[in-house]
Amino acid sequence: MDNTILLSVQNLCVSFFAEKKENRVLHDISFDLHKNEILGVVGESGSGKSVASLAILGLLPNKIAKISNGNITYKGISLLQLNEKEYRAIRGNEIAMIFQEPMSSLNPSMKCGKQVIEILLQHTTLSNNEAKEEVLSLFEKVKLPDPKRAYSSYPHQLSGGQKQRIMIAMAIACKPKLLIADEPTTALDVTVQKEIISLLKNLQEEYKMSILFISHDLSLVSEIADNVLVIYQGKMVEYGSSNDIFHNPKQEYTKALINARPTLDVRLKKLPTISDFLNDTNQSEEVITKEQREQHHKNLYSKPPLLEVINVEKVYFSKVGLFDKKELKAVDDVSFKLYEGETLGLVGESGCGKSTLGNTILQLDKATRGQILYKGTDITQLPLSEIRNLRKEIQLIFQDPFASLNPRLTVGRAIMEPMQAHELYDNNTERKEKTIELLERVGLGEEYFNRYPHEFSGGQRQRIGIARTIALRPRLIICDESVSALDISIQAQVLNLLNELKEKFGFTYIFISHDLSVVKYMADQLLVMNNGKIEEQGDADIIYQSPKKAYTQKLIRAIPKGK
Repeated sequence: MDNTILLSVQNLCVSFFAEKKENRVLHDISFDLHKNEILGVVGESGSGKSVASLAILGLLPNKIAKISNGNITYKGISLLQLNEKEYRAIRGNEIAMIFQEPMSSLNPSMKCGKQVIEILLQHTTLSNNEAKEEVLSLFEKVKLPDPKRAYSSYPHQLSGGQKQRIMIAMAIACKPKLLIADEPTTALDVTVQKEIISLLKNLQEEYKMSILFISHDLSLVSEIADNVLVIYQGKMVEYGSSNDIFHNPKQEYTKALINARPTLDVRLKKLPTISDFLNDTNQSEEVITKEQREQHHKNLYSKPPLLEVINVEKVYFSKVGLFDKKELKAVDDVSFKLYEGETLGLVGESGCGKSTLGNTILQLDKATRGQILYKGTDITQLPLSEIRNLRKEIQLIFQDPFASLNPRLTVGRAIMEPMQAHELYDNNTERKEKTIELLERVGLGEEYFNRYPHEFSGGQRQRIGIARTIALRPRLIICDESVSALDISIQAQVLNLLNELKEKFGFTYIFISHDLSVVKYMADQLLVMNNGKIEEQGDADIIYQSPKKAYTQKLIRAIPKGK
């Protein structure tokens, strides 16, 4: 790290305006970013991290936001004094950004190669052919497995990790001096996440650039950053070296961010949350002992299984040419048993078949071969009329609660809807009473009944999704990546809620996730999937302590553990 200051942010205050009311979202934020330094900016959603990055890039929405105080200097030049033309010369050329969600940042109607060429043609004097060669070279640098294929592909034809690499290639195309990475690994597999972190580190060393790395995950940030700035509700909480902040945090909020992530060595009965630390009510140190766990499992496995999956296969066919078909086994000869009151963890990288397996159990996809016995009945042979009744028994909590809620329905109506469809309770008055009860059960209340989905935060929407799922009083719930896009702190709240509901109502969970520390915390038994097959299965604690297969070892090594 060079001692020369590249970027200096001093006493930055940003306000947003709505209905003539001013809402200050950043309060006197100050930090310096040196040449060849990686600075991590950590905080929950809504803390102001992304607002700070947009202010640096001059991308705040003019009509509703303004910098009310402070200064931003880059190479000694005040960015706030620049006009749009001068800013445009810096943006992309000197300061570039990797956005949080590659699918919404890439143009779905343009091939990926063309999107990167566009940047080079705008900011450099390269010809079309030279730009194409440069793009292919960039795609190799960001370790895309097949650069020529990626160049000719549309975004939807690539995996999440590959799309993120395209975004990184776009950001480094003009060899910027400063790269802002806004949550570049959120919702990616742990192995892909580790690859992206390693890639950014290597590119930073090669190009001698500085990186502003924004994330809600302090463990992850501590693996890449030299220094860390912690922000809470738009204010600076802590600022110092990565090592000091991770190992000797001074502020309660920083301690909360570190402790909200489930640890691999201890199984707490309840995860500590941000509010526990800030309100000094952290009494959640109760540990589930090995003996308690063994006794619990003895009770669980003494009964017949609730669900039995026997030699299940799911094959998809795609056309290759006029007459040939290509076969893809998304689920390949999978067998396991699930017992009432159990949480079965299902892990593996994207594309391994986890969600497809979940969909075949839900009968949203028909198995190509094999049996799925629910309470002893093969549900793959049920007629449609009986599958409708089965929907009450087996429910799903979606990954993206916003996409699964109707934006035109109030959340109260959204929760009542499945009750009406399945004719639960005598009338709407009873259904409304039950809905309010459910809202209170998931930590919301009656006052939320008439609000719309867009009025809630991500964590609140996930609670609404859970309320909607349990409205039908199911026996088995499939949680498909249901906490993967949530902040670490909100994730802890939702995991605690799922465990409370399980204890209260006797739910059985299949918990699908790519986050192994979360699955380890939740699961009794663990299934590790790879290329449609079960790679390893057994007690979650035993698999984490001594994984037998190289694939499982790789997944466990990739979990961010901090410095």
